[in-house]
Amino acid sequence: MEDPELEALRQRRMAELQQNQSAKEEEAREFEMQKQAVLRQILTPEARDRLANIRLASPEQANAIEMQLIQIAQSGRLQGVIDDNMLRGVLQKIVPQKREINIQRR
Repeated sequence: MEDPELEALRQRRMAELQQNQSAKEEEAREFEMQKQAVLRQILTPEARDRLANIRLASPEQANAIEMQLIQIAQSGRLQGVIDDNMLRGVLQKIVPQKREINIQRR
């Protein structure tokens, strides 16, 4: 037999948690929309396609690249838009080169 007051507290707490969760999701959606708007301004369609392909392969790396591109644009170091060739150059600087792995048998 549950206490009605305890059940009411649980219900209120659950409602608060759901409200907080929906607020966080809304903030995340708004941030993502703003980020995409900035990227549309600074990237050509080909560069956006390349970034979308990177996102499919590695979402974390794509987020890091997007944030760096936005920081470059906001700092004023960007002249014009970033085309596909410029994005490739940026990616070569950002993405670490693959290491060669040698396996030695003993």
